[in-house]
Amino acid sequence: MKYGRHAKILEIIRKDIVETQEELVAALRREGYDATQATVSRDIRELRLIKVAAPGGGYRYATSAGETGSSDTESRLNIILGESMTEIDYALNQVVVKTLPGMANAAAAAVDSCIANHSIVGSIAGDDTLLLIMRDEKEAVKLVSYLNRILK
Repeated sequence: MKYGRHAKILEIIRKDIVETQEELVAALRREGYDATQATVSRDIRELRLIKVAAPGGGYRYATSAGETGSSDTESRLNIILGESMTEIDYALNQVVVKTLPGMANAAAAAVDSCIANHSIVGSIAGDDTLLLIMRDEKEAVKLVSYLNRILK
């Protein structure tokens, strides 16, 4: 639950301007996470989020290394992947990642944050399955190899 919430927080602050903890609580609730302000405050501290100047004035939450992510954040996301994945396979340019029940969205957010690149065309997450569409089979093989290293 905590890892999934952390991944969702990182996804939210990456795509939206979030200025306050209350806004983050509301965004999490819209995504199906029932979090309190105290929980979000702890999450912000654990994820080492900081406030940075937002376009047009004001401040927003961001990772401590800005939009590119920090190695600490990346290692946390790798932990989410490692803890949630159970199987990885591919067929042609499609990579299928099986996860623990309820963890596919967290794994998808971690993949988007950690290893999103031009080779990943898109992703779809269900309850316990993540489908990643790659540009070609060669990129699928490379991603499967990378994910298997995290899994072990």
